[in-house]
Amino acid sequence: MRQRHSSRFKQLIAMILITFSSSVMAEDRVLIFAAASLTNALTEVGDTFKADTIANPTKINPVFSFASSSALARQIAQGAPAQIYLSANQKWMDYLVKQKVVAADSRVTLLRNSLVLVAPNSSLLNNVELNKDWDITSAVSSSRIAVGDPDHVPAGRYAKQALESLDLWQEAMPLLARASNVRGALALVERGESPLGIVYATDALVSQKVKTVATFPENSHKAIEYPLVIVGHNTNFATRIFYRYLQTKAVQAIFVKYGFEVLSI
Repeated sequence: MRQRHSSRFKQLIAMILITFSSSVMAEDRVLIFAAASLTNALTEVGDTFKADTIANPTKINPVFSFASSSALARQIAQGAPAQIYLSANQKWMDYLVKQKVVAADSRVTLLRNSLVLVAPNSSLLNNVELNKDWDITSAVSSSRIAVGDPDHVPAGRYAKQALESLDLWQEAMPLLARASNVRGALALVERGESPLGIVYATDALVSQKVKTVATFPENSHKAIEYPLVIVGHNTNFATRIFYRYLQTKAVQAIFVKYGFEVLSI
């Protein structure tokens, strides 16, 4: 009988410890939904944070989910358990504010980017003059221009705005290879499946397989801005710590390293 009670007691203690451990892990884990173009920079930010015993004495673990800003915003609106959201444009942040699923007073704009035309390193193209006389059809021949889907992906929307501004949209529209996010568009060019792609300057910078052949004028599209926000309203300690860390000088230096323009907050 005593053995039975002892066994049950041990099982009870084990269940309590598992429950306690799970709650601690949940408290110390921060899930960040972020635009695909931030993949390299934020991965380094996360590694740096985890190794920094001063900034992160309680061993908070940032976990990232990268995709197009639109897909992530819709997931958050439907109740996805993200705690921080970093978008590649203001539109999807506005959407979440209207849905009242983010803490609007925590919204800050961290970064800016620029839009470029890239080609595989093996391409004979080196400098493309972007104007209404550019013959896109000849440039892509029988292939297509890789872009984030303009109907859903911020990078694709900026590309559409830029091409419209240059009176090139009607010619370009049937020639687009639409990717689910900007990194998907970059991959098409890296693999040589598309002879040209429109991506962010930061994407071109991290790739060793493509080269920038033109930069779209800043006034040809809306400013490419990255707003940051806390998801929900009853945030835990770990979320607040990492949210503040993303705005520190140390993190700004990492973003600059990856080609982003850091905005003063």
